[in-house]
Amino acid sequence: MRLDVCKEVIMSDITERLDHLKKTIQEDDFLQGKGLSNEVNIRMFCYNPKDEMTVRSFTERLEHEQLKCNVQIVDLYETFLSICEDMDILEGIPEMEQDDGKEFLEEQLTNTIDAKVFSEKIISNFSSDKDLLLITGVGKVFPFMRVHALLNALQEDMNDKPIVVLYPGTFDGHYVKLFNQLKSNEYYRAFNMI
Repeated sequence: MRLDVCKEVIMSDITERLDHLKKTIQEDDFLQGKGLSNEVNIRMFCYNPKDEMTVRSFTERLEHEQLKCNVQIVDLYETFLSICEDMDILEGIPEMEQDDGKEFLEEQLTNTIDAKVFSEKIISNFSSDKDLLLITGVGKVFPFMRVHALLNALQEDMNDKPIVVLYPGTFDGHYVKLFNQLKSNEYYRAFNMI
């Protein structure tokens, strides 16, 4: 049996994997990006979408735990709502959907709130005392935001802090595939975790 297959079998339980993630993000080598050959410190923690509630529970607990590092957790859906509030469009969205249809609304929101807008909002709210950015809510903002586009925008301005994406799907080192079902999108700058 190959080593990577053995590791997958040993670490197949989501709670074990999340516990290992919590331990890993506190390690100095991880926070400093050691072993990445000068690549950006972006990591994907992929999980089966059926484990979404377990992952959400983990992030809620993580916010209140004493860790060796300062983690800033960003829920992309909460970020999306905040952007809509800033643009003073949040209350009008249900009416727009009713009057113009779901497809029109999706097109308008996708064109108005792109990856750069998301990135700017995340960066403006990122506290300088934080050691790590942990991104959640990837599935909740689909199809308005795609993680590969967001990471491309973020890496320009956040190359000195590690970024971990909790991703309900798969990442093979070249392509992300949301929910293990949707069309893969290319993103090759990240590394898989655990």
